[in-house]
Amino acid sequence: MSDDGAEMDATTVSPEIDLQARTGACLQMQDVDVRVDADGSLGFEYDGALCSIRAVTLAPGLTVLSLTSVLAWDRPLKAALHKRVAERNNEIQFGSVTLIARGQLGDVILRYTFPAEGLDDGALTTMLLLALSGASRARQGLLAP
Repeated sequence: MSDDGAEMDATTVSPEIDLQARTGACLQMQDVDVRVDADGSLGFEYDGALCSIRAVTLAPGLTVLSLTSVLAWDRPLKAALHKRVAERNNEIQFGSVTLIARGQLGDVILRYTFPAEGLDDGALTTMLLLALSGASRARQGLLAP
């Protein structure tokens, strides 16, 4: 309900649903095979990285896309891996790269959240491709022993 007391039209789509649907369509136009996961997020693979995107409204007029990409998983925790992750984190323009340790193994994750409400499809596609190409570059060299 808005401040002026007018009720929301029953056919009005929430900003999250609209943005997420547009995001899926933009990715599919780039030949990315997108699925809707059980939790409602969009799941897909991009250049070997497993990715998930979810639209979230933080405040009225501020709907963001939250991208998570698994760049490498079950990697032995060695000094070389820590060094590679630090290098990737310094080089990446969109997001941050994190190493999550699990015993003697670790997973390398890229996370990036950006305001996307109000972007037209061209700008939305550009932001998605910038973030995903960064994930692809960051993934290089992480799979080496």
